[in-house]
Amino acid sequence: MRGTNHYKMTIHKEGYTSIALCILFIFVLNAVVHYLLPDTTWFIWIIYILSFALFVIILQFFRSPAIKVVKNDQHVICPADGKVVVIEETEETEYLKDKRIQVSVFMSPINVHINRNPISGIVKYYRYHPGKFLVAWHPKSSTENERTTIVIENKAGILVLFRQIAGALARRIVCYSKEGQEAVQGEEFGFIKFGSRVDIFLPLGTEIKVGLGDTVKGGITVLAHLKN
Repeated sequence: MRGTNHYKMTIHKEGYTSIALCILFIFVLNAVVHYLLPDTTWFIWIIYILSFALFVIILQFFRSPAIKVVKNDQHVICPADGKVVVIEETEETEYLKDKRIQVSVFMSPINVHINRNPISGIVKYYRYHPGKFLVAWHPKSSTENERTTIVIENKAGILVLFRQIAGALARRIVCYSKEGQEAVQGEEFGFIKFGSRVDIFLPLGTEIKVGLGDTVKGGITVLAHLKN
């Protein structure tokens, strides 16, 4: 399967409030500095530069690149931008209650934070779990951190479970999935503000197409090939 690179950039709707607050903060900060320190030109310019840098950082947190998704029922596409940090056989105990291959993608603050459906099908299960805010690479973050769990069943009856996991910096998970709704491969199912991690649990025997340390793109990179 061939995808295309990101070719158009907009700002995601989840960033509107944060960006507005950032602009307000910058305006107030600069106004206060001008009022209290009108003669310190060098300091005012430092505040200008820092304000601009902060604004650019906030904008890149919420960037929303347009991508072209090539759908394939045999493929599991990556649900998030980031780096592959876990590939291992494990026991999934929340819903599937069997052995699975876990693939985890770490999303750093500089990655795109949009989450995309790895397969097409029907959402069979959705749960939000409040929890801790351990760093995303902590071994227990998958089961103890704030997280959402989603399960999609494709038309072949294969169940794929995946989780959005909050971290020490990413403290707000947004999920649009609802039980019973149709999920389309590559379409947005959620957003994690300021990064963190996504885990995906695949059937044993699934052919994994990525390796540890690989850089992956949400909606583009093929993580695995399903076997019917």
